[in-house]
Amino acid sequence: MKVLVTGAGGQLGKDVVQFFGEAGHKVLPCDRASLNITDFGMCLERVQEFKPDAIIHCAAYTAVDQAEADIDMAYAVNVVGTRNMVVVAEQVKAKFCYISTDYVFDGTATAAYREYDNTNPQSIYGKSKRAGEILVQSLSSAFFIVRTSWVYGLHGHNFVKTMLKLGQEKSVLKVVNDQKGSPTYTVDLAAFLLELVQTEKYGIYHASNEGECTWFEFAQAIFAEVENVWGHAYPVRVVPCTTDEFPRPAPRPRNSVMDHLSIRTNGFQDLRPWREGLRDCLREIKLKSKKENR
Repeated sequence: MKVLVTGAGGQLGKDVVQFFGEAGHKVLPCDRASLNITDFGMCLERVQEFKPDAIIHCAAYTAVDQAEADIDMAYAVNVVGTRNMVVVAEQVKAKFCYISTDYVFDGTATAAYREYDNTNPQSIYGKSKRAGEILVQSLSSAFFIVRTSWVYGLHGHNFVKTMLKLGQEKSVLKVVNDQKGSPTYTVDLAAFLLELVQTEKYGIYHASNEGECTWFEFAQAIFAEVENVWGHAYPVRVVPCTTDEFPRPAPRPRNSVMDHLSIRTNGFQDLRPWREGLRDCLREIKLKSKKENR
């Protein structure tokens, strides 16, 4: 299978490129420098040249707080860019996989969100990603929409790396304890995408590692697992706080937990528990650090 990956320089995109390549697929990685998704002509040229069987659309404007002020750019990338890629995918009859987010929900539900529950995004980021979903559903004849949450991995900036950095610099860390969700390790998500895209089981999927926690509980787990995996403790105390104590420009969903109904009903293996993914990620970070320090 020939696979074009947008956002190939990002934390998920890098793992997607690696997984599909190692599985024997011919992969065209496209980052911001090699493909401007807001330029329709460039999208058309690149796709007609490569003629992919599938496009994994990881590229997105993800600066959640900045999006509140930079509305046009958020919509240009997440809506116009997505529209461009879907239209050119249709021209070469390629499957289209759109990576979406828990931010399409308002976070007020008391239970986990199912794939076909009503969406109600509250932030510009969430609204632009939901608009992208609608265009994918409207314009693609063979689509997967994969919503994920709290993504972290070896590449790019993420919560795990931020906690490890701050844990070395501070003796006390305040972390929000009234927002809950499911951390998702990029490696586990990429493995699921590899399995999914080779099928014709189209539709909307929720894909995150199993289980749930608050950001505070996630931070606690990071430092506990660091001690287990790396063999040394961080002398930092993690203290719970409320969202109101840390006002941000963009509203965050209080409940980001998503039910994996589509994974179950379509016969896929669910992603493993989030704490197992975290342990593996910390092992990879340690391994990378050792290689860099040789």
